[in-house]
Amino acid sequence: MQETKGLLNRITHHDKLSLTVNENCVISLPEDILQKLLQPHKLAHYCFVFIDQGSETYKVDLKDITIADSQLVFGLPNQIFTNPPKNQDTQGYKIGFDENTLALLPQSYPFLLDPLNSNTITFDPVSKQRVKAVFSILFQLLHSAGNQKPAEIILAHLNALLTEFNSAYFEHRVHDNISDPKMSKYVEFRLAVETHLTEQQDVFTIAESLAMTTSGLYGIVKEFSGLSPKEWMTNRLMLEAQRRLRYSTISVKELAFELGFNDPDYFSRLFKKNTGKSVSTFLEDLRDLSSN
Repeated sequence: MQETKGLLNRITHHDKLSLTVNENCVISLPEDILQKLLQPHKLAHYCFVFIDQGSETYKVDLKDITIADSQLVFGLPNQIFTNPPKNQDTQGYKIGFDENTLALLPQSYPFLLDPLNSNTITFDPVSKQRVKAVFSILFQLLHSAGNQKPAEIILAHLNALLTEFNSAYFEHRVHDNISDPKMSKYVEFRLAVETHLTEQQDVFTIAESLAMTTSGLYGIVKEFSGLSPKEWMTNRLMLEAQRRLRYSTISVKELAFELGFNDPDYFSRLFKKNTGKSVSTFLEDLRDLSSN
């Protein structure tokens, strides 16, 4: 598993911001970085790929995701992401930035919690043109000759771009977008799980922290995910286990303790029940995959 911590600093396109923007892959990457990105790698930053024309298949957390015209795929920090080889027939934009750059923006973007379990966004014809325009401006600002453009101007356009992403992510999926009180609570639930992922919180504790009853929380999580809160929390922990197994040589016992399990045997049983594979079989399959 390739690590990408510090990678963004080597390819950033601004002295004061950890930010990279590419148009139709015209900006070449160092060969060692390119080889890392073509292999499964743990993201240390936010990564977005927008397709204007053509199609490509990416892999995000073990799943193949194909995007085509007017679609975008994104990867979040700690997700496992794999890029396809360069396709000359595909046109579009790529952008990456880190948490520090995100913290400089004037608002939050709920879609970055991926509450709908979808790493893709589809744009209608009008919003597609706006997104292309902002991408183009960002690319020009970062790569035009002459003095480097002020960070404030770059951030203003990045804010506009993420606002477009956020709106399109929720459009047609929920009736009242993120302003829907139910969706807002679902996002809060996911954030609470992420914040305290390895603390083995129970559903009652999380419901209490959200000023909800357990039955109320159950109804909301079931509505938006199709799972009970407990099932969702277990799935998230098992996904984290798979991620860590992919990029480290940690033992099962150490992994269990890292994820908040006091009983490694119970963790192993839960892993097999959730994934359909024992930890040893999962690791064997990873080795077989990497040797191909």
